[in-house]
Amino acid sequence: MISKFLLAVGLAVVMVATSVSSYVYLGSRQSKVAAPVQKPTAATPRAQAFVLPGTIYLAQAGALYSFSAGRFHQLTSEAGWMQPALYPDGSHLVVVRRFASYSDVYAMTPYGAVTAQLTDNAASARNAWDTGANDWSFYPRLSPDQRTLWMSYDGPKIVGANYFDVDLAVWALPLGASIRQGKAWTVANSYTGGDMQPVPVSGGIMYTKFSYDQNGNRVGQLWFTNRAGAAGRALTDTSAGCLEPSISPDGNTVAMICTYQKQVSYLTIASWSGASLGPLQTVVKDQLVAEPIWAPDGSGIAYLAPGGPAAPFQLWWLPRNAYAPPAPSPIPTPSPTPGGPHNGPLPTPTPSAAPVAPVVKPIQITANLGFDATSPLAWSG
Repeated sequence: MISKFLLAVGLAVVMVATSVSSYVYLGSRQSKVAAPVQKPTAATPRAQAFVLPGTIYLAQAGALYSFSAGRFHQLTSEAGWMQPALYPDGSHLVVVRRFASYSDVYAMTPYGAVTAQLTDNAASARNAWDTGANDWSFYPRLSPDQRTLWMSYDGPKIVGANYFDVDLAVWALPLGASIRQGKAWTVANSYTGGDMQPVPVSGGIMYTKFSYDQNGNRVGQLWFTNRAGAAGRALTDTSAGCLEPSISPDGNTVAMICTYQKQVSYLTIASWSGASLGPLQTVVKDQLVAEPIWAPDGSGIAYLAPGGPAAPFQLWWLPRNAYAPPAPSPIPTPSPTPGGPHNGPLPTPTPSAAPVAPVVKPIQITANLGFDATSPLAWSG
């Protein structure tokens, strides 16, 4: 009979590593007859000539890649690497390495050299018999001053306990310190998978909290909390099913995906006042969107989505004009004819049609690469 500990770890892997319930569906939609995905560095054809600004970091099959000037570079071997995030000064990355029964956070140069291990989640030798004594860290981020590591974390645990309810909470610990110096900032809802993808914002953190609605459906919401142990508050409604927050470079807009309790994931944006979100605006509604991220210069949003029906996830680009088109030029008012007043009324100008802004659609950057749709992207300027 499978031990309770192995069962608990199995539940943790299913619940935690997929990160969002919609991706369980997305994973099942991958084609069984499609051509095998290619490594980004060996893909033919290469990523199209459309050049994105800066450097994007992505994960595929347990390896990390950088993408700049239209070319991919492999940074690590295929060894469980995922979920890169930039140091605020751009000097390093914080990344996750996932093992069979635990995961840890590391610091890495932008070229793939590991410089530090920031967590130690493997069970000690004396507890090696207890598979459930291992811990999991996911979705690392650093505070703007680079002194605090934020992450979703499922420990610490009591050795010998039953680990049926494996839920992650948002933790903060001084960078480079032991988890004993860390603090849990959130309290996860039981049997939901927990609180995911913390993003430091002014005055606190924004994150995804999972819960169950009145119909028993597991749903995501964006939440905000300003201190450790506080209850926090919801920024979106359960009916919208929103998750994966990403803050624009100017701090005034949030990109996310929203499922509206369907097997979809719309790219959605909303203004952010520092305390609340404005109305939700759907900007892509005909794709299964994952992991949106803003260009460092504010020129658009990149994200992952399948390249076709039942196809692997590719890199896509949505230019700024698609969701924030420039205001149309005003129709000029006719000036009076020189020479004084007329005896009769001024002639009525012939109305001209207001200019129609062209429809700007997402641009597919890659083909047949199959990126990890549960791994956020990182983007340096």
